[in-house]
Amino acid sequence: MGQNTLLVTGASGQLGRRVVELLLEANAGQIIATTRTPEKLADFSARGVIVRKADFDDPASLVEAFKGADRLLLISTDTLDVPGRRLKQHVNAVKAAEQAGVKQVVYTSLMKPDADSPVLIAGDHRGTEEALAASKLDWTVLRESVYTDMLPQVVGQAIQQGQLMTAAGQGKIAYITREDCAYAAAGALTADFNGRRTLDITGPSAISHADLAAIASKITGRSIAYIPLEPAVLVQGMVGAGLPQPIAELLVSFDTAIAQGRFDVVTNTVQELSGHAPTSVADFLATNLTPVTS
Repeated sequence: MGQNTLLVTGASGQLGRRVVELLLEANAGQIIATTRTPEKLADFSARGVIVRKADFDDPASLVEAFKGADRLLLISTDTLDVPGRRLKQHVNAVKAAEQAGVKQVVYTSLMKPDADSPVLIAGDHRGTEEALAASKLDWTVLRESVYTDMLPQVVGQAIQQGQLMTAAGQGKIAYITREDCAYAAAGALTADFNGRRTLDITGPSAISHADLAAIASKITGRSIAYIPLEPAVLVQGMVGAGLPQPIAELLVSFDTAIAQGRFDVVTNTVQELSGHAPTSVADFLATNLTPVTS
C-alpha cells in the first residue's frame, strides 16, 4: 500500500481535506494533493504532502499535476454555474489521468445516475462514468447517497415550523455522512485492487422522511409532522423563501428521485472499505442537532 503514490483532487474542499488527513493518519505513503488554491494547504505541505495547483478548466495543467501518481481520487467538482461545464472538467481530468500514467482512478459519483434519473446533475456523473469506461484506465466508481450532513439544517427548520415538508413522498433514502464517504474514498484509494468496479456508498439503513420526522421528534421532544408536497409546490415555496429558482429545482429533483425509490439502497461497502460501520441518521442528529430553546 505504501509503495503507491496517491493523489487527491479538490484537496482544499471538505471531503478532499478529510481524505488527505486519513491517508496521513494511516501512513499511506507519498501523497499528492491538488487544488486551485495551494495556499490553503500549507499545513499539508508541512507534513510532507506534495501540493500542486490544478485547474480543471486547463487540461495541460492537469497532466502536469497528475504526473507521478499511481492511484488518483477524482472528487466531483462543485461547478454548477454553467450547464455542461462540470462534466467537461471531469472529462479533462480523466484524459489527463490517462496521459499522466495513472493506474487507478477512484471517482465520487451519485447513486443511480441513469439516463432517466430526475436528478438534474445526474448527467454530469453519468457522463464521467462513461468517460472512465471509454478510457484505458482502471477505476472504482463510488456512487454516494445523499449526505447526512445536510439534515441538521433541514431538521432545524422543521423544528421551528413543527412540520417537515418535502416532495419525497414515502420514498426511503440511506443517508451517508461526509465522514463515512471520506473513509470509503480513502479505503478505495489505498485498496489492493486493480480492475474496474462500481460501488454504492450508503448509510446503515434507509429511512423515509416520515421516519426522519419521528427521529427528530424523539431527539428534540418536539412534535414534528411530515407533510408531503407536490414538487412544483415545494419549488414555489423555496423560491418564495428567497432561494434561487435553479437551486430550488435541483434540490427538489433529489426529492423526486427519492420518491421513485432511487436512493432506497443499503450496502455494506463503507464497512468493507473502511473497517467500521457507517453512522446512522439518529446517531448523527443526536450529536449534531443544535439544542432548541423554548
